[in-house]
Amino acid sequence: MRLLALLLVAVLGLAACGGADPEAPAGGAATLPGPVPADLALRPVPPGTPSAPVFTGTLTDGTALAAADLWAERPVVLLFFASWCTTCADRQDALSDLARDYRDRVVFVGVVTGDEPAELEAYLRAHEAEFPVVVDADGTISRSYAVREPGAVAVVAKGGALLRGWPGGLDASTLDNRIRELLLDEVSR
Repeated sequence: MRLLALLLVAVLGLAACGGADPEAPAGGAATLPGPVPADLALRPVPPGTPSAPVFTGTLTDGTALAAADLWAERPVVLLFFASWCTTCADRQDALSDLARDYRDRVVFVGVVTGDEPAELEAYLRAHEAEFPVVVDADGTISRSYAVREPGAVAVVAKGGALLRGWPGGLDASTLDNRIRELLLDEVSR
C-alpha cells in the first residue's frame, strides 16, 4: 500500500510539471520556444528575397515580443487569425497540432486583430493553441504584412527574409508541405 501511495505521488508530481499552466493566459510567454535544436538544418534563402516587416507587440499575457528576436534564431510562421473567423476556426485544430510538431524548430506566432480578450482566450483554449499570440490591437502588424482579413499566413526564414505569404491562409497539410519545401532540409524533419 505504501508503495502504491509513493507511486501515486510521483505520477501526480510529474503531471504537474508537464504541459501548459491552466491558469496562465493562452498564447503568453509560457508558449515561447525553448533552445534551438542542435540538428536544425535549414535551406538557404534565395538571393534577393525581401525582408519581413519587423514588428514588436504584446502577447496575450502582456509580455513584450520582438519578432526579429525569434527569427534571428529560427524560422517563423505567422498566423493571422481571429476568434470570430469561421475559416480560422475550421483550420485551427490542425494548425495547432502542426505548431506542436515543429515546436522549437519553426516557431508559429499568432497575430490577432479586432478580438475581445475573453473570446480570444476561449478560442485559444478550445483549439489547444500552444504558441505565442501577439495582440495587434490597432492592426499595425497586419497592415505591414498587407493582411486585410484573418486567415492569412506568412513564412519568415531564419534571419528575417519573407519567403512567402498566403492571403487566404492554408490548411495544415499544405502548410506542412510549404514549411518542408521552403525552410527545412530533409535531415531536420
